[in-house]
Amino acid sequence: MTANNQLVTAIIQARMQSTRLPQKSLLPLAGKPLLAHVIERAKAISTVNTVVLAIPDDSENDSLVTIAQQSHVAVFRGSMHNVLERFYMAYRRCGGSYIVRITADNPFTDAAYASIVINTAIKLNADLCAAKNLPLGTGVEVIKAQALERAYTQSTQPHHFEHVTPYIKENPDTFAIHYFDVPLYNPFSKLRLTVDTQDDYTLAKHLYDALYTGTVFSLEDVIKYLEKNPALVSINATVQQKSMTSHE
Repeated sequence: MTANNQLVTAIIQARMQSTRLPQKSLLPLAGKPLLAHVIERAKAISTVNTVVLAIPDDSENDSLVTIAQQSHVAVFRGSMHNVLERFYMAYRRCGGSYIVRITADNPFTDAAYASIVINTAIKLNADLCAAKNLPLGTGVEVIKAQALERAYTQSTQPHHFEHVTPYIKENPDTFAIHYFDVPLYNPFSKLRLTVDTQDDYTLAKHLYDALYTGTVFSLEDVIKYLEKNPALVSINATVQQKSMTSHE
């Protein structure tokens, strides 16, 4: 149960047209498409009431609808390139007082830490909230509905529409933004657990083959396994993260 019994909607943004690793949402991890694991993890967040997949409305993305249907989550279809509009319209369709932003290249999103961020956002009445010390690809952003609406109506620059939260981040004087550290033992300071390149996918496949047994495993499970197999961390250690990426 979330603080103050607020309704929380998780929106997963995805598209088949990713530039560095096209069609990555369909890549297999432990016998299921990568996107199916992202959805499973979103549904595992105890403080989330609704999960919706927000995808472009072109035919190339039709295969993602099938995965969402098999995973029993709602689908919203909207603009390909105006990600902010697609995200906002998905929220308008599904509602919620707080919106959890999850990206489809993150099959290691941690449900327990996501709940901590959600409850912190609600407790502090934050417009935007995130844990800053989690490995890349394991955290979420939590956005208050009113802040998302302001971002949608007030954004003016092209990069505001290519992504969801830049306008909020660029206006810290008018939005209540809260970043904080969560208690986490992680000896791998550069650990990268997103899937944006072939090397990222190679690491993800190793981890899922070792750890996935039909239920969601935790970030702590990943770290324990990597401590026993530290060479795996180097697989994608040289990958450069794109700046302000929309992570789809």
